[in-house]
Formats: sequence, C-alpha cells, structure tokens
Amino acid sequence: MAVKQEKIEAVQEIKQKLSESSSAILVDYRGLTVEEVTELRKEFRRAGVDYKVYKNTLISIAAEELGLNDIMPHLAGPTAIAFGVEDPVAPAKILTEAMKKYKKMEFKVGVVDGKIIDVEGIKELAKLPSREELIAKMLGSMNAPITNLVGVLSGTMRALVYALNGVKEKKAQEA
Repeated sequence: MAVKQEKIEAVQEIKQKLSESSSAILVDYRGLTVEEVTELRKEFRRAGVDYKVYKNTLISIAAEELGLNDIMPHLAGPTAIAFGVEDPVAPAKILTEAMKKYKKMEFKVGVVDGKIIDVEGIKELAKLPSREELIAKMLGSMNAPITNLVGVLSGTMRALVYALNGVKEKKAQEA
C-alpha cells in the first residue's frame, strides 16, 4: 500500500511541476557518469532549474491527466526532466551545452507553456536570450533615448557657451 501511495505522490509532483513550470525538457541521460550528473545538477541549481529522474509510467500518467498525450511516444528508455520555473530558456541552454560537452545525452521532447515542442523546437529555444539578457537589453533600450537627450541638450549649451565666448573675445579685441 505504501508503494502505491508513493507513486500517486510522484504523479502529483510531476503534474504540479509540469503545470507550474514555464518549460520542461525531457532528456535521455543514458551514459552519464555520477560526476557528470553532479556537475549538471550544480548548473541547474545555479540557474534555478529543477532536474529530476522519473519513471516513464509515472510521467505518462501525469501527462495523460494534463492532456499532454503527445509526450507518450517519447517515453522510452531512461527519462529525466529539467523544469524551468523562472526562465523557460535556461533548461534548454544548459542541456544543449551539456550535450556538446558530454556527447551522451539526447533530447526527447519539451513542453513550453503547456505546448509540446520537438527536438528542433528545443534547439531553437536554447538559442533565445535568457531572461536576464532580455531585461538588460530592454533597460539599455530605455536608457538610450535619455542618454541621447542629455547629449543633445549639453551640445546646445556648449554651442551657446562657445558663441558667448566668441562675442566676449570680439568685444575684447574691439576695445
């Protein structure tokens, strides 16, 4: 009876994480060493990404209950899920880098805002700028007009000062 309760709780956990996350990337992690997985988990923690290994049957039950039936064909072999709660791009970026480094992992499928994306979609997601990069660009864009206005106004003032100095020097030469 306790095993069944654990499975029910695991399904609820998967459902909750899939619902609350802005993205979830399913990967086949076969072939990774313990050290590689530990390093990968550290990267995920730094980025605020939750990474967990689940049984395919539990994932399929949770996906079915959420109406994500297109995940089912991808549930073969060992499956780990990286949940991006704050930044939907972070799991895809970290996993893409890990795949380049270890050459052992493979993307299976992804879920972004409740929609299924294929491997190509995950790769495109990884190319997008992160949340922090977007915020920095937006702040830079907002700051640019103000900076330009200050430059224009100071240029006008500078020209006025030069003109007044010119008039002063001309009067001094005439006198």
